[in-house]
Amino acid sequence: MIAGVSKSGYYKWLKRQENPTDKDLDDQSIVTKILECQQDPDINWSYGYPRVKTWLKKTYGLNVNHKRIYRLMKGNGIKAKIRKNKWKHFGRKEKYAVSENHLNREFSATRPNEKWVTGKTYLLFNGKKIYLSTILDLYSNEIISYKTSERNDLKLIADKVKVAVKKEM
Repeated sequence: MIAGVSKSGYYKWLKRQENPTDKDLDDQSIVTKILECQQDPDINWSYGYPRVKTWLKKTYGLNVNHKRIYRLMKGNGIKAKIRKNKWKHFGRKEKYAVSENHLNREFSATRPNEKWVTGKTYLLFNGKKIYLSTILDLYSNEIISYKTSERNDLKLIADKVKVAVKKEM
């Protein structure tokens, strides 16, 4: 046994090279059709085996199992090009800061304007998000200031705090 191939296996392979079976011929015809599909300028090597299956069915009326197409593409080194993502991710737009826990779960106050808490949420109006940000005084549980905006950004918070400080001064 040389190169891990038995004598009988080698002669069987040699015979098949000279006299291919009907299945081998059929596979070869499918491979040429797959190559034709991938070389189409509109497709430009972008189809994987599921879309190639659909293309063969639509173009030639061939109903070929997707596993067979996968095997033939893999065996002949036919691969789809991986397209880059259209949507670019640029990361965070604004810097953010994490504050210390000053309240330490003590949500009661002994005088007005001693402790303020803030919160943000969004509301849907006609399929559009409107962000609502509020400031609550823990002494009276009264909303001191609120602000709405179409954008959830730092400006929403800053404007809300400015209004609250003006109101309480």
